[in-house]
Amino acid sequence: MTGYQSPPTGDQPGAAVPSGSTDPGIDAFPLPRRCPFSPPAEYARLRAEHPVVRLPMLGGDTAWVVSRHADVRQVLSDPRMSADRRRPGFPKFAPTTESQRQASFANFRPPLNWLDPPEHAIVRRQIVDEFSVRRVRQLRALVERVVDTHLDALVAAAPGADLVSTFAYPVPSQVICEVLGVPYGEHEFFERRSTLMFRRSAPADERARCAREIRDFLDVVVSDKERRPGDDVLSRLLQQQRSAGDVDHEAVVSMAFVLLVAGHVTTSNMIALSVLALLNHPARLARLRAEPERFPAAVEELLRYFTVVEAATARTATTEVTIGGVTIGAGEGVVALGQAANRDPAVFEHPDEFDPDRDARAHLAFGYGRHVCPGQHLARLELEVALSRLFRRLPGLRLTTEVADLPLKEDGNIFGLYALPVAW
Repeated sequence: MTGYQSPPTGDQPGAAVPSGSTDPGIDAFPLPRRCPFSPPAEYARLRAEHPVVRLPMLGGDTAWVVSRHADVRQVLSDPRMSADRRRPGFPKFAPTTESQRQASFANFRPPLNWLDPPEHAIVRRQIVDEFSVRRVRQLRALVERVVDTHLDALVAAAPGADLVSTFAYPVPSQVICEVLGVPYGEHEFFERRSTLMFRRSAPADERARCAREIRDFLDVVVSDKERRPGDDVLSRLLQQQRSAGDVDHEAVVSMAFVLLVAGHVTTSNMIALSVLALLNHPARLARLRAEPERFPAAVEELLRYFTVVEAATARTATTEVTIGGVTIGAGEGVVALGQAANRDPAVFEHPDEFDPDRDARAHLAFGYGRHVCPGQHLARLELEVALSRLFRRLPGLRLTTEVADLPLKEDGNIFGLYALPVAW
């Protein structure tokens, strides 16, 4: 297949930067992502010319959009930036009325990624050991078994398939289910609802319904763990609480929700996009096949290159903050634009090129600071094992449609592909 090239951004390090009050000509943020290999070209212009600028949001109101790597790191590590989505001024990525917004918080325990200190640190400590480097190393055999199981089914079915539905989605779904103790037999139920939850074009009531139904499903799972604990993360969370003297059922349901949804949606989209990128760079892929020990470094570059998460880095300033020389007022929303930061030429040379030989470890694909993704080590392992074993098992893997014809999640807060038709 002929290599598809990302459009050049044209920004230069050290370019003159106007103040945050200038108008960059963007009518609504975020913009749809219409190229599988690149963020919207306007994001490079923001980074070069308007690195801290106030923009109208798709969901209404305005928010500050921060796009340089150093400034994004500052936003994500500044204790004056709140991740609590219930705060007035929090950026709205999709149309939602105030009554719908308030209704979505009713009878709702905020998940880990919404919490601020000191509560955030207390809750995060409950799971940090479950997803540590040491613990994830122990999960390698599980990940390899799951990957091989789905590869066996793929090969047995036919010499062609949609790789999203047959491999990219099932692998991380089954892994996170087995790690948490959630029945994998229900994966279609929560996968469909998770996908719809992240579509900005879906009605707000539909998105809220999907979230509620997943939480109701997990409420039943956690209740079952209270009666019949197993060897899994949710059972151990409940045991921690019993040992401390009190079981907080709703807190465990909330943790199960964020770990289940984040644990399969992001990684499944990354697997599909990564396969596409490697098929689009056959020389790079050939070297990885010949030297499979290079896959972990390639995974870091793939994470940087795609940066699939768009909305998780939104914040609200709790007091006046200066970012990139621009003053952001208390109560104003801020979006730390990881897609632009991970293409910053001040940090990554030739950032629009896919180069698995580069040191990409400075990427912000998992966020930064106290809210950095707790499951990042598991995601890396899943990507490494899934990609290396897929291309070893199916050396003749090829795309069966044009890149331009692939259905993109262009309106998703998690970017990806709806389908990836392949043959071998």
